[in-house]
This record gives sequence, C-alpha cells and structure tokens, in this order.
Amino acid sequence: LAVKDPTAVERANLLNMAKLSIKGLIESALSFGRTLDSDYPPLQQFFVVMEHCLKHGLKVRKSFLSYNKTIWGPLELVEKLYPEAEEIAASVRDLPGLKTPLGRARAWLRLALMQKKMADYLRCLIIQRDLLSEFYEYHALMMEEEGAVIVGLLVGLNVIDANLCVKGEDLDSQVGVIDFSVYLKSDDDIGGKERNVQIAAILDQKNYVEELNRQLNSTVSSLHARVDSLEKSNTKLIEELAIAKNNIIKLQEENHQLRSENTLILMKTQHHLEATKVDVEAEVQTYKHSRQGLDEMYTEARRQLREEAQLRQDMENELVVQVSMKHEIELAMKLLEKDIHEKQDTLIGLRQQLDEVKAINMEMYQKLQVSEDAMKEKNEIITRLEDKTNQINAAMKQLEQRLQQAEKAQMEAEAEDEKLKQEYVNKSESLQKEFSQKEKQLLQLETDLKIEKEWRQTLEDDLQKEKETVSHLRIETQEIVNLKKEFLKLQEKNKQLKRICEDQEAALQELASKLSESKLKIEDIKEANKALQGQVWLKDKEATHCKLCEKEFSLSKRKHHCRNCGEIFCNACSDNELPLPSSPKPVRVCDSCHAILIQRCSSNVP
Repeated sequence: LAVKDPTAVERANLLNMAKLSIKGLIESALSFGRTLDSDYPPLQQFFVVMEHCLKHGLKVRKSFLSYNKTIWGPLELVEKLYPEAEEIAASVRDLPGLKTPLGRARAWLRLALMQKKMADYLRCLIIQRDLLSEFYEYHALMMEEEGAVIVGLLVGLNVIDANLCVKGEDLDSQVGVIDFSVYLKSDDDIGGKERNVQIAAILDQKNYVEELNRQLNSTVSSLHARVDSLEKSNTKLIEELAIAKNNIIKLQEENHQLRSENTLILMKTQHHLEATKVDVEAEVQTYKHSRQGLDEMYTEARRQLREEAQLRQDMENELVVQVSMKHEIELAMKLLEKDIHEKQDTLIGLRQQLDEVKAINMEMYQKLQVSEDAMKEKNEIITRLEDKTNQINAAMKQLEQRLQQAEKAQMEAEAEDEKLKQEYVNKSESLQKEFSQKEKQLLQLETDLKIEKEWRQTLEDDLQKEKETVSHLRIETQEIVNLKKEFLKLQEKNKQLKRICEDQEAALQELASKLSESKLKIEDIKEANKALQGQVWLKDKEATHCKLCEKEFSLSKRKHHCRNCGEIFCNACSDNELPLPSSPKPVRVCDSCHAILIQRCSSNVP
C-alpha cells in the first residue's frame, strides 16, 4: 500500500472542515434571518477553522526572546497589495485592548467579514506566492490549490450580514478548539427546510439588490470623479484662454509701439534727408571750389541712405513676422473655443447620464420597497403557520393523554400476561440470539444494498445512455424500414407495370394473329358466298331439328343459319366465335364451312 503524505491529509481535512463550517454558517444565518452577533456559535467556529487554515505550514520566526509563529505577518501584507485594506490594518493597530499579534489577526478577520471583503483580501495574498513563501512552508495550505478553493468558498459569505463588536472582546486569550458536534445533523433541522428555502430566496433577493446598489454607487462615484476632472480641465482651459487673451493684448500693444517707433524713425529719416538735401545744395554751391570734398560727402550720404534703407527693410520684415504671429494666435483662439464647446457638450451628456443613473436608483429603491412588502406578507404567512403548529401541538397533547390511558390499560394487561411471559422467557432469549444474528445479516445486507444501489445507479446511467443510443438506432432503423417498404412498393409497382406491359404485348400479339386468321376466313367466306349465291334457306316449319345434335329447336335452343352452306344449327352446337374489327362482339361461325351464322326469327325472314 502507498503511504499518503501527512501534509496532504492535513490540507484535505482542513478543506473539508472549512467547507462544513462555511456551509453551516450560511445555512444557520439564512434560518436565523437577521444580522449575526459575535456570540453566535457557528460564527465563532468559522473563525476558529479559519485560524487553523491560516496557521497550517506557518514558518517559525526567531524573535529576540523566543520563537514566534503568528498569522499576523501574512495578513499585514494585504494592505501593501490591496490599498482598501489600509483602513482595516490601521483600525486594528489602534485598538487599545489588543496586545498580541494573534489577537490583531483575529480582529482583522472579524473586520474583513463585516466589510464582506475577506475573499478579496485573501485572493490578493494567494496570488503573490513569492511573498507568502517568506511566511509559509512550500506544503502549506495557503501555498497549495486548497487555499484557492477556500477563497472561492469565502465568496459565499457575502450573503451574511455580521455586526461584531471587536473593541470590548478579549481576543488575545481565546482558545481555538473546533467543536465537531456542531456539524452533526439532527432531525429537528429537517422540519424547517421549506422555511429556510423561503428565507434564503428573500435574502438572495436582498443581497442581489445590495450588490446592484453597490455597483450603481461605484458607477456614480466614477461619474462624479469624471465630472470633477472635466470641471478642473475646463477651469484650466478657461485660465489658459484668459492667459492667451492677455498675451494677445500685450502683443497688440507691442505692435502699436513698434508702429509708432517706425513712424518716428521715418520722420527722423525724412528730417535727416531734408537736412542732407540742404547740405548737398550748400555743397553743390561749394562744389566748384572743392570737388574732392564734395565726392567724399556724396559717398557718405549714399552710405547713410543705404543704412537707412536697410533699417527700413528690417522693420518691415519684423512687421510681417508680427502679423503672421497674430494670425497664428487667432487660429489657436478658435481651436481653443472649439475644444471648450466640445467639452461643454460632453459635460451636458454626463449630466444626462447622471440623471439616468438617479432614475435607475429610484427604480431600484421602489423595487426594494416592493420586496420589503413581500417580506412582510411572508412574515404574516409564517405567523399563520405558527398558529397552525400551536393547534397541532394542542391536538398532540390530547393524543398523549389518550396514550397515557391506553398505557394504563396496557399495564393491567401486562400484569395478567406476566405468567405467560415467564413461560416464554426461554423462547425470547433464543429469539434474541436469532434477532442479533438477523441484525448482523441485515447490516451486511444494507451494505450490499448500498453497493448494489451504487451499481444500479451506474447501470441506470449506462442503461439511459444505451436507451438513448437504442432510440436513435430505432429511429434510424425505422427510417430504413420505411425506405425499404417504399422501395418494395416501387418494385411491386414496377413488376405490375412490367406484367401489364407483357400482357398487353401478348394481347396485341394474339389480336394480330386472330386478325390475320379472321382476314383469311373472311376471304374464304367471301369466295364461298360467291359460289353459293343461288342456294335458298329452308323454311322455318321444315327446320325443326339441329343438324349436328339432332335435337328439337326451342326458346333456349335458338336457330342459327349458315349463309354459305345453308345448314341450320342450334346455339349450343355453334360455339365457334370469331372477333371482327367492324363489330364490338364476336360473331358465331359455322363448324363445316366457317361461314358467319345468322340467328333466325320466328318467321322466314333472316
């Protein structure tokens, strides 16, 4: 036999205990029908089981004074991985009555259950296995697949509403012992299944409404955040627009200053030109005296003119640059205005979405009120049922009184039967032995019956599958049979048509042969008629007997006269018939000459 790994067995046992505790807690909470307190026994047992699960495979850490082995270390990691857990960790550290890390861990578990986020926090821990390996051994429950299964089971605890007082409890000195008697089923639990089902359905509706409300609140908060960010961006854009307007005003002022400076420079150059002109005229007058000095002055004036012209060209270029900058600023202003209009449209759309979300919230609140009214009606039904149970209890009490009277009568009868019992004591002992043997046999039979039931279940499943396959095959065979029948019918029709065709061909052949024979006979008759045209019929009185059978003519034996030979026959003797194409009925023919016979009337007229 293969030896099982003890750590795997421990993990499996802890997983089963977690399943039982979570299932028992949910079922008892649903039957309890209200928020749970810290004194509720299944809740205490659940926390004990969770402690054992978190302690499994925990590494021993050396401290200054002694060895330390607590679950507070890995739980303290959650606030680094999950930012929403910072509030729980801070509140646990601020609790005044907690002195040990184990007490803080217990308080943390209770607060996480109240927040309905225990599964989310532990899921973050399980994902980061490299961080968990600092606190747990490789074979620990939190490092294996069983930890993920337990986290999945913890999601079901979101159905429960817990109201736990952590501040006054002595969580440091609690003893974590699992009470297995809680998980043993009793007969009293079976009776209230229908009520539990109704309450479970109501709580499911309530939890669904809570979850939906939570999602709607999250969407509303996200929309509020988006609206705030858009408002901030809008204010920033407005400020940037104001700054841009101020810059445009400053640039316009600088442009005006530059233009005024340009006009001053032009005025100065004009004055300077006028002064130079006066100087040039004076120099022209003195040109005759000193040509060399005049040339020098002319070159200097020309140079100054070039400088002034260059300065003017530079000023005009700067003016062009300023104008282009002004156009660019105006374009930027237009683009900013478009962006502002678009963002205002988005703001209007978001406000409309907010209004729709508010309307949905109102509808959900109305639905919640309707569900609360339904809860009240169901509570009234439960009170009526409790009244009925009280009536049934009263009837049971009356029946118990009657039973007591019957027992008294039985006691009297038993006193009379004691004498008979003494005689049958020996028989009863032998019967008890037989009964014990039968009980053993019954136990064996029950085990055999269970095995047979399991086999029967598997066989029924197989049989069901076989039945399904058989039904499919039957349908297919039925289709094949129908096709065969249709094929046979078609074959029969084909045979019948072939027979009809063959019969018709044979009939045509016979008709052709008879027609050829009849044509030959007609030709013979015509030749005989030509030869015997001069013969006369016998008189009716003279023809009294048939020539062949020599019997007297009567109403049943009519006379038939041959055209060719003039013989007279009865209808019994003239059986030879010949089909003619001109007549629908066959014609009687003479036995001797094969000429056509004619039936005679009572007179001599044929």
